[in-house]
Amino acid sequence: MFDLGTTKLLLLGIIALLVVGPKELPGMLRTIGRYVGMMKRQAAEFRTQFDDAMKESEFADLKKQVEDIGREAQSAVKDAETTLTREVDAVQAEANKTLAAIDAEANAMAAETQALAHPPLGPNEVAPAAEKLASHPEVTAASNALPQSGPQSGPQSGTPEATKTPERAGA
Repeated sequence: MFDLGTTKLLLLGIIALLVVGPKELPGMLRTIGRYVGMMKRQAAEFRTQFDDAMKESEFADLKKQVEDIGREAQSAVKDAETTLTREVDAVQAEANKTLAAIDAEANAMAAETQALAHPPLGPNEVAPAAEKLASHPEVTAASNALPQSGPQSGPQSGTPEATKTPERAGA
């Protein structure tokens, strides 16, 4: 702004000494110093206020950016949740369809197996099938092993002797 070199300052000092005089020059320099100091303090205060306003503006911008990022993240999470829910529902529906098809196939196979294992007998086939079954050697052996009805020797199932537990050897 003012290009004051050494020669210019010396020239200003000589003019001020001639105009003001040697007696009042120190007082005038003190007054000028006070005003210059006051101007520097006001400039520093202005600069501080300006810097604070800039920081607040930067903080407001930063806060806005963080809020925007938060909204975007929230939106992305919500979209992902919706997509995941749709995918899970689709997989579950497909699994239910598959399980229903498997159940139907298993029921059909069970019915077919049942029909093959035990074919229905007509009224004229029941008696010959029973005779054939009774004459089978395994059935005959099993029926001979069963206790016969009638008086039995030994304790009956309802008698006190039958309810007694056998004592252990060594007890």
